[in-house]
Amino acid sequence: MKARVTITLKNGVLDPQGKAIHHALEGLGFSGVEDVRAGKVIELDLAEGASEDDVDAMCRKLLANTVIENYAIEMVD
Repeated sequence: MKARVTITLKNGVLDPQGKAIHHALEGLGFSGVEDVRAGKVIELDLAEGASEDDVDAMCRKLLANTVIENYAIEMVD
């Protein structure tokens, strides 16, 4: 079993990487993009018996900074 964790900055938190991507897209002529928020995806190969609750604990303790980041867990077969 695999788990895919998507981590993004919370609304209101400055995202300099997103701003840089947005500026670069405008420079390349892509004017239809109003805002960009950058994040990260972490894929975990889980041992048999590992649960979504285990992954949630991993996110809260290490993978995400819950003060400024949100995360979503997707369990994948």
